[in-house]
Amino acid sequence: MRSFTAVVNPAAGDASAARTLFALARLLREGGAALQVEYSRDLADAGRIAREAAARGDTVLGVGGDGIVGGVGGALAGLDAEYGIVPAGRGNDFARQLGLPGGVTELAGLLLHGGSRPTDLIEVDGRAALGSVYAGVDALANLYANETRALKGRASYTFGAVRAFAFWKPVTYTITVDGQRLERRAYTVVAANSGYYGFGRRIAPDASVDDGLLDVVVIHHASRRLFTTVMKELETGAHVHRPQVEVLRCKEIRIEASRDLPYGCDGELPGRLPVNVRVLPGALRVIRP
Repeated sequence: MRSFTAVVNPAAGDASAARTLFALARLLREGGAALQVEYSRDLADAGRIAREAAARGDTVLGVGGDGIVGGVGGALAGLDAEYGIVPAGRGNDFARQLGLPGGVTELAGLLLHGGSRPTDLIEVDGRAALGSVYAGVDALANLYANETRALKGRASYTFGAVRAFAFWKPVTYTITVDGQRLERRAYTVVAANSGYYGFGRRIAPDASVDDGLLDVVVIHHASRRLFTTVMKELETGAHVHRPQVEVLRCKEIRIEASRDLPYGCDGELPGRLPVNVRVLPGALRVIRP
């Protein structure tokens, strides 16, 4: 029977992390598991707690949204550690990619009895993460969504996307894909390990966390009307069939831009371009279906 340490971000999903964990903890303990709960101050603190728990031999649970799930999982990269994800934030996109159950009862059953599998991570300028790196109008949308307090969840991201698009100016990206240098005038460049981002949008529908590759999606500059249509098609992944959308696959990529832009990663905004991203094949054992 597993012994768990849960690392919680109290602010994730408007405190839904704490509420979710309360119900989950009861089911895990009733199932015979030991559970220790640790509340983190920030992502660095969450990583420290996770590594200490792994050193004790505990299965680490990342409880919250994509930010803390990615921060905790990244802190365990390359260690002999087992990781469980408890999706309780706004986006939960990596959990969606893994097909994790949404119900607490089903999730408890998976954590108690499910197996763990090697799962690809990404390294972003020397820091391990889970889902994707995105640089363009979507990173600005992430920034504006984080700034709004009046809206929650998907509504906040939709507001951010509208604001980012309204003030967007064309950018030329230089992307170096496995050593090949390319220039693209585009709205965004996304280096995806996970196929989902932005609250369930299927930016890279064929991406896999088991193939040792990144799916790079470039949405070329086009008319505003067409770009709006492409954004709607992100709901199903149909956008990748348009000639204005380019999909590449690689192990490493460097993204640069002709003007100053932030980049996003797992719902956070860790820095500004340029950024270097590479895949870390099978770097973390994750409990998943």
